[in-house]
Amino acid sequence: MAAPTAPTALDRSPAPVRKPSAARGGRRRPRLAAWIFAGPAAALFALFFAYPLGASLLQSFTSEDAGTTRWVGLDQYQRMFDDPAFLKSLFNTGVILAIQVPVMIGLGLALAVLLNQSWLRFRDTWRAVYFLPAVTTLVAYAVVFQVLLKTDGGLVNQILGALGAGPVDWLNSPTWARVSLIVSLTWRWTGYNAVILLAGLQAIGKEQYEAASIDGAGTVTTYLRVILPQLRPVVLFCVITSTIGTLQLFDENYVLTRGGPDDATLTPVVYLYKVGFQQLDFGYAAAIAWVVVALIAAISALQYLLFGRERRR
Repeated sequence: MAAPTAPTALDRSPAPVRKPSAARGGRRRPRLAAWIFAGPAAALFALFFAYPLGASLLQSFTSEDAGTTRWVGLDQYQRMFDDPAFLKSLFNTGVILAIQVPVMIGLGLALAVLLNQSWLRFRDTWRAVYFLPAVTTLVAYAVVFQVLLKTDGGLVNQILGALGAGPVDWLNSPTWARVSLIVSLTWRWTGYNAVILLAGLQAIGKEQYEAASIDGAGTVTTYLRVILPQLRPVVLFCVITSTIGTLQLFDENYVLTRGGPDDATLTPVVYLYKVGFQQLDFGYAAAIAWVVVALIAAISALQYLLFGRERRR
């Protein structure tokens, strides 16, 4: 009788390997952990941002009569085209935007170039000094400008009087009120933009300047033809953020002039505040808010497209 032969390796079939349940559960734990950590933030976002945003959009299509809310469709939006105060606020914002933003970006760029020079002593101190207005409280600096620009006894008019010039009615004249607002905004935000532009300048290597110098380019030509094109994304960022800030303008003009005189410094956000919290017309105020949002998105997109087109060229 022949002895039984031992099974070879080919005859053995590998036993199926079952993954332990702990391993299967381990795959789910990271997803669960992510939801645990993101859950509070998502809940706060939904409660304090998403829900109010949706509620305000719905409210812009309603109106309240004697405590009763009724659906009016696009009536609140059509109402704006016949509202002279709202149209005046758009005009004022356009004037401020067309003057203040280019002046501020130009001054910020010049200041950034100056602060980037190696021969300038105490550069870090000067950078901190010029950035300091950006961290000043909005209401506090607006009150300071209100005191400085007082018609009777204001420091600016006292200096003008010492120079032989007559006093200027800074805050009670429509033209000078706009000038005062533009000056105060420029004072506060020029240093902020200068620091951002300075960071962009420092990201450009010294070899760029050396190559331009070897090719015979002067200082002005180097900055216009070599440095400024590379700085375009940073300039775009400053222009867009400054535009958004101007379209949302509220604190400065409300503290300085309350939107006056004769609605000369009235902006859509100040008008929104008056309609919503003084006239208690919340449906119309919500519609104004959404128009401001649409304007911000449209103008920002237009600026981005224009700068992008220039970069592609």
